[in-house]
Amino acid sequence: MINHKLPLIDLHRHLDGNIRPETIWQLAQQNNIVLPESNFTDFLVHTQVQGSEANLVEFLKKLDWGVNVLSTLDDVVRVAYENVEDAHLANIKYCELRFSPFYMAMAHGLPLDGVIEAVIEGITLGQKKFNTKVNLIGILSRTFGVEKTFLELDALLRHQDNLVAIDLAGDEYNFPGQLFEPHFAKVRDAGLKITIHAGEAAGAESVWHAIEKLGATRIGHGVACMNDEKLMAYMRTHQIGIESCLTSNYQTGTINDLSNHPVKKFLENDLYVCLNTDDPAVENIELPYEYHLASQVVKLTEAQITQLQLNALQMSFISDTEKQQLLNEHKASLTFNN
Repeated sequence: MINHKLPLIDLHRHLDGNIRPETIWQLAQQNNIVLPESNFTDFLVHTQVQGSEANLVEFLKKLDWGVNVLSTLDDVVRVAYENVEDAHLANIKYCELRFSPFYMAMAHGLPLDGVIEAVIEGITLGQKKFNTKVNLIGILSRTFGVEKTFLELDALLRHQDNLVAIDLAGDEYNFPGQLFEPHFAKVRDAGLKITIHAGEAAGAESVWHAIEKLGATRIGHGVACMNDEKLMAYMRTHQIGIESCLTSNYQTGTINDLSNHPVKKFLENDLYVCLNTDDPAVENIELPYEYHLASQVVKLTEAQITQLQLNALQMSFISDTEKQQLLNEHKASLTFNN
């Protein structure tokens, strides 16, 4: 199980995929938004996955209820603040919360810059109260197409001092990375880190493209990497990390049998891979549960569990000094290799 001498870290966690069902219900009442059910218990099935979905796109529809009730910027501040509280309650010491401002703005025509500023405000308020360090990753939601993601990127870059990286998420299969090469040229010019959702709904070629053409140093999910020995060797040599999400991969239909999840193969191939939640409110899980699955279902050893935690620290988009500070709180130390 979890090595409590090391900090618990979540690097792949969607802020807009972690809007509490209770908050969705309350904001709907407050903002006069009609929901498909008249009582909260029945409504839960619309916001949380029951078993698994047919594919990634069907899974992503569960997230829509959360953003559909964000009718004011104060609502955005609230859900950002609650994201920090949720991480704190899960005993997560450091997390990188990613969000798509266009996705959060679209239902009620909120201003992109206003959404970003509201997220920053909520995160700042949360960190003042809770002992969890948070950094933000801006998402380009590929599903909206090339032009709208340019608008999204420009807004994010206007606030780049409050971000550590840019991500590309959404419908990977129908909106391949090739469409977004100009976007990530701008991201690289801005000096931000890059993490890309790849190898989840598409194959290993999507991961190759994310690394070689978009500049990714981390890959979200990356399940398809298991089918390409050359790719895994390249990622090992160049220390390109994989942000693995067990429950999410099962619920999206990416993996049919969690006991055969490739996280074990990635570890055996000495890849940088770590465990993450993805969309905890939609999945109805938290990070400790993912470590429980890794131990009890994937059958990872204690040493492998510890390695996952060390990898998360190594892969995080913070300085070596900040990494050491996190370790110092747990009376541990190690040398970082950048």
